[in-house]
Amino acid sequence: MLLIADLLLLSLLAVRGGKPVCQTYGTKEQSQFSKEGDINIGGIFSFHQNPVSVNPAHQVNPGAIQCEGLDPGELQYANGGHFATCACLSDKTKYPSFLRTVPSDYYQSRALAQLVKHFGWTWVGAIRTNDDYGNNGMATFTETAKRLGICLAYSVSFFRTDPPDKIQKIIDTIKTSTSKVIVAFLSHMDMDVILHDFSHHNLTGYQWVGSEGWILDPQTAAMDRHHILDGTIGLSIPKAHVSGVREFMLDVKPLNSSSNEMFTEFWEALFSCKFRQSKSSSGNQRECTGHEDLTGVQNSFTDMSFMPIFNNVYKGVYAVAHTLHSILNCNKTCNNTMQLDPYKILQLMKKIQFKTKEGEEVYFNENGDPAAKYEIINWQPTEKGIVDFVTVGLHDASLPADKQLNLQNKSLIWAQNSQQVPSSVCSEKCPAGTHKVLQKGKPVCCYDCLRCAEGEISNITDSITCVRCYPEFWSNERRDACVKKKADFLSYEEIMGALLTAASLFGMCITNVVALIFFRYRKTPIVRANNSELSFLLLFSLALCFLCALIFIGRPTEWSCMLRHTAFGITFVLCISCVLGKTIVVLMAFRATLPSSNVMTWFGPAQQRLSVLAFTLIQVIICVLWLTISPPFPFKNFKEFKDKIIFECALGSAVGFWAVLGYIGILALFCFILAFLARKLPDNFNEAKFITFSMLIFCTVWLTFIPAYISSPGKFSVAVEIFAILASSFGLLFCIFIPKCYIILLKPEKNTKKNMMGKGAPK
Repeated sequence: MLLIADLLLLSLLAVRGGKPVCQTYGTKEQSQFSKEGDINIGGIFSFHQNPVSVNPAHQVNPGAIQCEGLDPGELQYANGGHFATCACLSDKTKYPSFLRTVPSDYYQSRALAQLVKHFGWTWVGAIRTNDDYGNNGMATFTETAKRLGICLAYSVSFFRTDPPDKIQKIIDTIKTSTSKVIVAFLSHMDMDVILHDFSHHNLTGYQWVGSEGWILDPQTAAMDRHHILDGTIGLSIPKAHVSGVREFMLDVKPLNSSSNEMFTEFWEALFSCKFRQSKSSSGNQRECTGHEDLTGVQNSFTDMSFMPIFNNVYKGVYAVAHTLHSILNCNKTCNNTMQLDPYKILQLMKKIQFKTKEGEEVYFNENGDPAAKYEIINWQPTEKGIVDFVTVGLHDASLPADKQLNLQNKSLIWAQNSQQVPSSVCSEKCPAGTHKVLQKGKPVCCYDCLRCAEGEISNITDSITCVRCYPEFWSNERRDACVKKKADFLSYEEIMGALLTAASLFGMCITNVVALIFFRYRKTPIVRANNSELSFLLLFSLALCFLCALIFIGRPTEWSCMLRHTAFGITFVLCISCVLGKTIVVLMAFRATLPSSNVMTWFGPAQQRLSVLAFTLIQVIICVLWLTISPPFPFKNFKEFKDKIIFECALGSAVGFWAVLGYIGILALFCFILAFLARKLPDNFNEAKFITFSMLIFCTVWLTFIPAYISSPGKFSVAVEIFAILASSFGLLFCIFIPKCYIILLKPEKNTKKNMMGKGAPK
């Protein structure tokens, strides 16, 4: 904003009777509106609009600068830094003695950014006056907007003297942009010029956000015949009332006592008349009497609509008065003989704090700025076509950040007289379940919304990243919540678990039936042959094998994991040991039929029982070492399936597991070799052939088990192991015992000692 009256405090201070600090050079001129006894304060005031150009010859003193075009309205404000809002003036290194009663644009720019953020506009355009006011103000706005997540679609500068082609470029920029909100940090003079050009291009439908430089300017509102600015919202200096100001402004008679030419020029401009003695008097204008009545005059001098500006002047004058009052020790009278120190006056004024008679507190911060307060103004057109400047809120920078902006419960009018808050975003909000991905080469407000990957969610809008669910959870279909993963293990309720359970129970039942048959016919030759004790022990171990398969079904626990492989390993070794014992008995029995052979004395029933115990004890020792050093334990497998938790038993020690299986394999292979060697012995009922078949099935099952077990995921590996247990158990049961049961139940005539001992009798 133009520095209409910069308060250059105390550049010249003199009191009556004191010795002047500086001596004037050249002709001494009386200060305007001054008289003997005044305390003079230097200042800059733009009473006139245009200087009279002088072409100096550098030979004579050209005298004082002559001006023309007096603006009576300026006489309202000729008292201090009341309208100098440029943030640059807060720099005390450059302007150490500058104080002002109007807030710095630094606070206005921040307030505008907060206002834009409040309405959710993240994609805005910006136009600024190409001077300190606009450039500094827009720089602060841009910085604050960036911090608040607001992006500028464009930012252009403009000055009222710019050529038409530059204005056309600005118009083209606005038209091609997708932004529907324009922040205008302009002076009212620049706004008037640009509004005229915008009207020719029908740039309607845009939401304008204005600075205090033009938001309350009635001339700008009157020029907006195409309603381009309808619904504008912006900031202004708060309205204020100074009692007695109108009466003071209309009482200009004391000005005449100054005997200064300024009064003559002022009076002529005010009433459009000429004094007879005036140098500029002409015959076609009426004569001034000096007694004209101001109460009926309507012009910039008597216009009270700028009361907020006058209030700043009022506060500035009183700030100086309070300072001088304190320095001169004024009570009823003042010490007029005191020599005034400019530095002391400046330091005291910086600390001054008082209240006006209207109750407003006045003080300066460390930068010489007052408390920053702004009214939020909304342009609301009336039925008569006149714009009404409606106050809809307040911004107070002295409050905490979350309480600075306060909008009243009033209905706002937006662009094109809409009741709905307009939207201005580069990209629509990303819904929950998606995240933002920036578009290449564009601001951060321009992005694409990509769906979160599987296992990741976002439960808020405009999420920057997706959050991975905890291992026990998985993303739902909408990717906006984590749901607990389904626990996956071989259970009794599912079809595969039920079938394996049924097969296990069926095997155990068949084993029990065979055991009952053998017990019922325990005295028959076919049962007594080849050590019936081993047969019953084998049936017992097979029953345990069928039952241990059930331990693998159900949710793994600490005890079930330890029992699974150890119980399976011990029962199978017991089973294979019995089969191995029976195979050895067959071989020994054949050798015992040879002359002078006493081999059976070396492998009698006692030795058979001890061999089974010894083979089984080795497996028990292996299992005990496994459970002691690194036992199996329940484990949650999150890697196998993305949406399931595989509950399984970790082996603990892989060496222990493969040692158990390896020992079973060694015994089975040894048994298979012995049975294979005894398969062609000449008995009518050669059990070695059936043992060979059973061991062949056993070895085949467990050889195919290894690759199937390793490659099967999750519960299917458990199912493969149960299948191997059941298949090998059924192989042993059917190959060894079913043929005997067939003879016992269906061919009892063959169940004789003579038939059992016969050597290849004809059928």
